[in-house]
Amino acid sequence: MTTYAGTKILVTGGTGSFGHTVARKLLDRDVAEIRVFSRDEAKQDLMRHEIKDSRLRFYVGDIRDYDSVERASRDVDFVFHAAALKQVPSCEFFPMEAVRTNVTGSENVVRAADRSGVKSLVCLSTDKAVYPVNAMGMSKALMEKVAQSHGLNNPNAVTTVSCVRYGNVMYSRGSVIPLFIRQLKSGKNITVTNPDMTRFMMSLAHSVDLVEFAFQNAQQGDLFVRKAKACSIGTLAQAVLNLFQSNAKLEVIGTRHAEKLSEALATREELARARDMGDYFRVEADKRDLNYSAYFEEGDTTQAKFEDYDSHTVAQMSVEEVEQLLLTLPEVRQELRLAGIAVEETSG
Repeated sequence: MTTYAGTKILVTGGTGSFGHTVARKLLDRDVAEIRVFSRDEAKQDLMRHEIKDSRLRFYVGDIRDYDSVERASRDVDFVFHAAALKQVPSCEFFPMEAVRTNVTGSENVVRAADRSGVKSLVCLSTDKAVYPVNAMGMSKALMEKVAQSHGLNNPNAVTTVSCVRYGNVMYSRGSVIPLFIRQLKSGKNITVTNPDMTRFMMSLAHSVDLVEFAFQNAQQGDLFVRKAKACSIGTLAQAVLNLFQSNAKLEVIGTRHAEKLSEALATREELARARDMGDYFRVEADKRDLNYSAYFEEGDTTQAKFEDYDSHTVAQMSVEEVEQLLLTLPEVRQELRLAGIAVEETSG
């Protein structure tokens, strides 16, 4: 069990949804310092006033700039690497910007952590990195390769580098649930791309739990996936309509460029070497060496026994189950109260 007492923790991209959640959770523990690293000083100032705690320190910098990352990494015990370009459309128009941030920037984080003697670095990835069809997913897939290559090239490294991969984080910045709620508040119908499209659903709290699980269990190059249910976008939209007691309609606008009908959290090739750890899969790093023989001269007869861990094939949540999941989100509960809808107190 990882203990954070007296430790210093760096969160890259720390002013985002994940950074806010992980900062609040870790400040409830006896941490010595949490460093929030990002390039937006305005968001840092907002976060400073929102979370008033002297253990929260703010570092202005960009993961594209190695020196700024290295300065923020000095004397740090753990690193959560969340900084990334995440919006699919912007990465499609500017793919090299996605490469510079998600690939080269991540390499800077790995190098700086290694040089500073960080104990463990966890890199946050996405289901869009699995069989990627867009620049964002491709750059995240390469980020995973960068993280995993650290152990392959540095077998005696002090810093353990691992990755976590998850699906849609509900109510994170830019996600669809806040959009649905804004549309309802404006008296508009809810727009959906394709009601049959499926996605894995995870709360911000569960995403932090996944990262903590990685810190507690990671060996060099590991990839962790949290088991999750999925739902269709149509089911999600209907659940939002029900909770807000709305008679608005669903408007189908069609699948957007660079979107898939479903997403996968793990491939059958990865599951063939994965370890089932209850709520999580631990996918061990590929141990093949630079002689390449295992790539071209040796095969794996077990892969045919597995299938992809895909949002179309896992258990699908009903509308009622999605409603209950949405009610665990503080933001949704607050929006319901503002709309004058009674919400029962819950420990969730």
